[in-house]
Amino acid sequence: MTDSKSNYFEFWQETASRIKETLPEQEYTTWFNRIVYIGSDDRKVILAGASQFILDTVISRYRDLIVNTLSELTGEEVSVDFIVKSRVEIEERKKQDPGEKAPRQEAPVIQIPKQKISVEKNLKMKTDCNLNPSYEFSNFVIGDNSTFAYNASLAIAKNPGVSYNPCLIYGGVGMGKTHLLNSIGNYIIDNTPELKVMYVTAEMFTNEFIESIGAQRTQGFKNKFRKVDVLLIDDIHFLQGKDSTQEELFHTFNNLYESKKQMVFTCDRPISELKNITDRLSSRFERGLNVDLQPPNYETRMAILKSKTKKRASAMSEDILNYIAVNVCTNVRDLESSLTKLIAYSELLDQDLSLEKAKELLGTLPSIAANGNQALSIDTIIKVVGEYFNVSSFEIKGKKKNKSLIQPRQIAMYLSRDITEFSTTEIGTEFGGRDHTTVMHAFARIVSLMKGDEAFSNTIQKLKRDLTNSKK
Repeated sequence: MTDSKSNYFEFWQETASRIKETLPEQEYTTWFNRIVYIGSDDRKVILAGASQFILDTVISRYRDLIVNTLSELTGEEVSVDFIVKSRVEIEERKKQDPGEKAPRQEAPVIQIPKQKISVEKNLKMKTDCNLNPSYEFSNFVIGDNSTFAYNASLAIAKNPGVSYNPCLIYGGVGMGKTHLLNSIGNYIIDNTPELKVMYVTAEMFTNEFIESIGAQRTQGFKNKFRKVDVLLIDDIHFLQGKDSTQEELFHTFNNLYESKKQMVFTCDRPISELKNITDRLSSRFERGLNVDLQPPNYETRMAILKSKTKKRASAMSEDILNYIAVNVCTNVRDLESSLTKLIAYSELLDQDLSLEKAKELLGTLPSIAANGNQALSIDTIIKVVGEYFNVSSFEIKGKKKNKSLIQPRQIAMYLSRDITEFSTTEIGTEFGGRDHTTVMHAFARIVSLMKGDEAFSNTIQKLKRDLTNSKK
């Protein structure tokens, strides 16, 4: 083992720096701070760790990433060997490393041009993958309800197959699941076009599988989905009750997972709430990272509306945007629908919109009609109940089932059903995407408690008076 090409050390430094930018800090520290550069020999970099366990983990998770990054930086095919050294030798090597003390900016800056493809080819690649090119991370409006899902999706797009595999994004209709799923695919094609990406809905997957059986082309179907680098499947709740399709997806999943290929799925609810899904497939979906998209709060709804208005270069008064944000509490899709209707009216008739006209035009939309002209929103009810019981709105909407949270959550659901015109489905959506039966159970539970406990009943009545008196 010689260090015949000593400048590989600089390449290793730059490789480690680039990888550090793509991984969570704790993950990088846990593994990359436990390996060191030992030397190089004829297009081969030798790295060492203090135990076989460390090396096995680094090899299984990051070997391809390290090799690809080194090869990109050097402009040649570079292999990597891993050897075990004692902890004393590892620490000594770290002390001897001049790079350990060198500031980041002193390392040579190595610019490697990205693989360039034409705009036309880029668009064709996305179309061939069934992606919607308009869905990008740059036009996804981030709020408290979506920060976790957004960051997880971006991390996957930057480093597919290494972290968070598989990933499941779940949430109600119109929350942005499809947007994030397409954003992952579009980002990968824009930045690493050599990777093969495939986006399908669960319905498309099912239909193609059925057609392949009828045409006796099942092997072609298997090859199509098992030879991709990134598989994105939307709306897996569609698979409920479809046993043969579930069986095929199970085997596809295993094949891709063992090959360390990235998989991302979306669903309209947590996997545990799906019916007629085999246990072994459910366990696969839950194996990796599961993140939820909750309904956007008022601030996020306003940000989304302003972003959409700006994108369409349409003037819309603050009062009108506020009216939509207050009254359309269901999902992003309903927000866009409301805004589109107003913009179309203004542009087609070449008229400026007044707030009164906007109310008239939107009054027939289900999301507005359910709320009427009331200023009282479910978010407000949750906030008031949370303040009374000293718990946060996030906790009330969350998944925890602590005794201290269950009753405030049920009270907030009861009041939402009692003093607004929202349906149990809409209320469930506002409470973290819960099923309508959960809302019905909460309502019945609070009614029962009020009948048997006068003090409890007085508490509910007080909250109800406070909320109804606050209506504008």
